[in-house]
Amino acid sequence: MRNYIVLFLGCLLFHVAGTWSLPLIDRDEPRFAEAAREMRERGDYVVPYFNNQFRFDKPPLTYWFQVASYRFFGENDFAARFPTAVAAALVALLLFAWGKRVRDERVGWWAAIIFTLSLQTFIHGKAAVADIWLVLFVTLAHWAGWELGTNTERRTSNAEHRIASWWVTFYVSLALAFLAKGPIGWTPLLTVAIAQGFVRREGFAARFKFVRGVLLMLALVCLWGIPALLQTHGEFFRVGIGKHVVERSIVTMEGHGASSIWMYLALLPFYFITVLVSFFPWSIKLPALWKNLRNDRDGTDQFLLAGAVIVFGIFTFVQTKLPHYTLPAFPLLALLVARRFDSLRLSKSLPIAMSAIYMAVALLVTPFLAKLFPSYTLARDSRPNLKPEMEFGAIDFTEPSLVWYFRHRIHGFMTPLKRKEAAEFMSRPGARFVVLPTKVVPEIFPNLNSTWREYHAKGVNVAKGEQVDLTMVLKSQ
Repeated sequence: MRNYIVLFLGCLLFHVAGTWSLPLIDRDEPRFAEAAREMRERGDYVVPYFNNQFRFDKPPLTYWFQVASYRFFGENDFAARFPTAVAAALVALLLFAWGKRVRDERVGWWAAIIFTLSLQTFIHGKAAVADIWLVLFVTLAHWAGWELGTNTERRTSNAEHRIASWWVTFYVSLALAFLAKGPIGWTPLLTVAIAQGFVRREGFAARFKFVRGVLLMLALVCLWGIPALLQTHGEFFRVGIGKHVVERSIVTMEGHGASSIWMYLALLPFYFITVLVSFFPWSIKLPALWKNLRNDRDGTDQFLLAGAVIVFGIFTFVQTKLPHYTLPAFPLLALLVARRFDSLRLSKSLPIAMSAIYMAVALLVTPFLAKLFPSYTLARDSRPNLKPEMEFGAIDFTEPSLVWYFRHRIHGFMTPLKRKEAAEFMSRPGARFVVLPTKVVPEIFPNLNSTWREYHAKGVNVAKGEQVDLTMVLKSQ
């Protein structure tokens, strides 16, 4: 138990480090953080909203954890990211325990270390998004599937009890994985099916009880899904599954992917190239791992390899592409590498060096990056003059971070405006402000009222990868 406590607290501190000093990064982090805040304000824990509009992009599990975090830490950047750090630390615990079951404690330690110190885990273990929660429950489902698929114990009451426990764990984990990020959470079902094709074991179907297990899984999902569909008249399914799952698979969304059939074909190797960066520094061992697996692999290797290949294969053919989509495969890759720590000559000094580098970046570099986030800067500088009853609008810069940072002090929601609407918006009675590019201020407000305040911020629009120069024009009454 001491090892588990030390590992969990160490990983938690590692992932939490620096989360309070770096503003939330557009677009996903502010969307999640703000949707959780609006969920808490409304007291509606079924249908998420962002800026007073339905948010169908993801199921609600991540929002629920963020709401719980807000109750302890308040509504701030740290609280929005804290649940992710907990999830990442729990993944390390699962790998430690699973590694011990696979072989011994050393494999468990290495698997936890490899996953935790992978570059993509370092990045997303601090992010206020759903990916690490998906990884957690997909990993737990894979472990349970491995236990069920490899169990060869003599039929006793204790063995039956353990099988029943892993059976429940498998299907409950699949349900929670869906509630984290949708149908991609069901990939462990494919893993166990394919692994059984390679290593045929007697009693496979009897242990998994697929029909009743899938019904249990769907029943748990429906506890949330049916009320969500009823409240939104079916829109949650149409948009959440139709647009953000099906459409994302066949068309490029938000510029992340190929714009033509030729570009699509050119990007097919995308994840097999980006893994060299995402899984760094352990990716340097992947060629040797593959050579090792070709020459010698057992049933556990087949299972882990099948799970990793399925994740990479699915996202290879999906049109929309982002490097972190293959994160659910990283725990499996970590175990594959850890099982061969001797033949792959893993250096004990490498984890120490990588930990030092990552901590230096988290604690020393991120505070200097805060000034590059214009929404954060404008909200901070104007805070003394913000009032709860204010209305606010935005022109040509309507990123979610504006909603997240200004709604900390303001009860209303952001109104996206066209340039010709700005003057009329500011002329209405009551306190209000508008955020717009600095270069268009003279065009829109040629005779700026002398009683209005101006705030300026230069930075980067991370979502679009471009520099911005913004002005905030504020009328206090």
